Amino acid sequence: MKRQEDMEFFSRHLLEWYHRQKRDLPWRRSRDPYHIWVSEIMLQQTRVDTVIPYFNRFIGRFPTIESLAEAPEEEVLKCWEGLGYYSRARNLQHAARQVEDAYGGKVPDDREAVFGLKGVGPYTAGAILSIAFNRPEPAVDGNVMRVLSRFFLIEDDIAKAKTRVKMEGLAKELIPGGEASHFNQALMEHGALVCTPKSPRCLVCPVMERCAGRLAGRETTLPVKTKAKPPRPEARLAALVEGRGERAGRVLIRQRPSSGLLARMWELPHWPAPENDGAGGGAARPEDAAAMDRLRRSLAEAGISARPEEHFMAAEHTFSHIHWTLQVYRCREERLPLPMAAEARAPYAAQRTAVEAPAEASPPALFPAADSADPGAAPELFADEAGHAGERAEMRWIGREDMANYAFPNVFLKLLNAYFDQRDAAASGG
Repeated sequence: MKRQEDMEFFSRHLLEWYHRQKRDLPWRRSRDPYHIWVSEIMLQQTRVDTVIPYFNRFIGRFPTIESLAEAPEEEVLKCWEGLGYYSRARNLQHAARQVEDAYGGKVPDDREAVFGLKGVGPYTAGAILSIAFNRPEPAVDGNVMRVLSRFFLIEDDIAKAKTRVKMEGLAKELIPGGEASHFNQALMEHGALVCTPKSPRCLVCPVMERCAGRLAGRETTLPVKTKAKPPRPEARLAALVEGRGERAGRVLIRQRPSSGLLARMWELPHWPAPENDGAGGGAARPEDAAAMDRLRRSLAEAGISARPEEHFMAAEHTFSHIHWTLQVYRCREERLPLPMAAEARAPYAAQRTAVEAPAEASPPALFPAADSADPGAAPELFADEAGHAGERAEMRWIGREDMANYAFPNVFLKLLNAYFDQRDAAASGG
């Protein structure tokens, strides 16, 4: 009996609070299922304040499912640039094409069909169905599990699948009749604004009076969650190759393979750094000759005629399973007569082999850098984790004005902007 009373109390007071306190967010201004779908995909692993300008830009560029389905992938990735987790954008476009082909461009309103869309899991499906169509479906993410764990004093590990199933059942029971849309948003809002991960704001909580976690003094220790395995550290050497002659003012970028991590995005050429060469962990020094020598050989193996000259800056980027520490070096493009370069040119065969070769085994960098306007240049071959050669890498010379035409991972976007800012300041005497 008490549990039922607690559930009714929770649902009623949470809804009342939401109607008084809800934020004015752009995707809440209509029940357009496409807008709700886009917002929920963007909000995965990303804060609301960060998402708002991206959402507005994305909807402005792709106002309908049809426009998203028909757009070139490069445009979609460019519009997503900076949000990270780029597979979300690819899956969203793939699913838009599914909706266009199978449902006439209208987001389906039944559970099975929504679950069949690429990249749509239980939470996103529940959010679309409940918020857009007012269907009594649970939408349970980390915020919701934290709120329910605390209020109902649930001590099960929320990292386990069986706990999520349990939470979904409870969340569905809590939905008041005809209020699925508002109630699920109220749960999300409460987790984001009041029942926060650290330092929950219990004194302003609308359901504080019956919160079992607070009454037991457990509000800061719940939910129970086993720690995920930390990302694997990986040190890398990156080349910021500056062009000469007709390429002066431009830098060299390459495109990643068509599948895998950051597929088809653009970046500065970079390779794994060998262990214990002074390039991993902390920032490399400009006089770190060993790291520059390794990078010189990697450039040569990749068919890029350039010589590292000085350390530019260090950067870090964390993926779900890898943590990159990048040491970036300014490199000077070198040129040889085309016949001589053609004889010396060798394809890129294995990234790790290139950086682990002994110093005596590699000649100076002799190969001309690849250019879209130079059909004689041999593109780099990307290697898989085992070091086996894969598909050839496209390369381009770009200036700052060209950056709008290419989608970059955030770490390389920041590096390129830092480089061009520094160069422009030096040119203006600033």
